[in-house]
Amino acid sequence: MKNTNEMACAALRFLNLITAIRTLPTIPSLDPLEERVLMALAQNWATGIAVTVMMILSTFNDASPSTVHRRLKSLKQKGLITMREDENDNRTKYVEPTDLTNNYFNEIGKCMAAAAKAL
Repeated sequence: MKNTNEMACAALRFLNLITAIRTLPTIPSLDPLEERVLMALAQNWATGIAVTVMMILSTFNDASPSTVHRRLKSLKQKGLITMREDENDNRTKYVEPTDLTNNYFNEIGKCMAAAAKAL
């Protein structure tokens, strides 16, 4: 088992790498709530669940549904998500990742690997 200092150094290295990713010109800048919404979406996408707008709106207890919905619109404008209507019920919209989103999380994965390699 690694000592606490080595683990702290790896965590700081990871945070520095994430900060560097956030400043890449290919990644749109995100406000804190946009980032939280994107992370909540990613957690659901990782499980294979089809994510609806209503699911995400109900996820955040500390933000109003209209605020979260504005962030979804903003993420869509930034090219990080798409919305697809349900074939049987046009009131239901699914939120899906774009290639840009997949690249963003791929870069985060690389940062995690690089931080772990430092151990």
